[in-house]
Amino acid sequence: MSAELWKIVMDENALLVSKLFLVGILTTTVMTSGLSATEDTNTGERVRAQADLCNDTALLDELEKCAGQFRADMAVIHPRDWCNITHFIREYNYFSACTEIRAVRAGCYWPNPQVERYIVGVHGQFFSNCSLESVVLVDPPDDTVTVLIAVPVLLTLAMISLVVWRSKRSDMLA
Repeated sequence: MSAELWKIVMDENALLVSKLFLVGILTTTVMTSGLSATEDTNTGERVRAQADLCNDTALLDELEKCAGQFRADMAVIHPRDWCNITHFIREYNYFSACTEIRAVRAGCYWPNPQVERYIVGVHGQFFSNCSLESVVLVDPPDDTVTVLIAVPVLLTLAMISLVVWRSKRSDMLA
């Protein structure tokens, strides 16, 4: 290939690369423009205004509706299964979503201390006997500990030996 033709090909590739670079920057800018939390500087005022609008009485009424439905859902589940979350995960998810929706409907942010206290009360009603027995940690057998220590030590020694051997071998070949 002649030098002039090579220069034209390089110029075309450079133009293509610069176009791709600009398109990449533009795409990244457009995709992330709405994702920055620093763009909205009024979040503190909005949260404070929403907290001022929070109607505590309406919130408790709304939360009681959620708890009533949760109690009805949990009545179907046998009490011995209350400590196994796989038996009631759907009902608990509905309860959690309900408290969030109802808190917002009452003009309150979610979560807030009042909602947390209410949820803790519901937890106390259904899950107070679910505390785990203390977990007894047992040391692994000596054979397992020996293997877990010996393998990394031996691999480290083998790698060091390989590096030293290769460096001596390349010195002899040079």
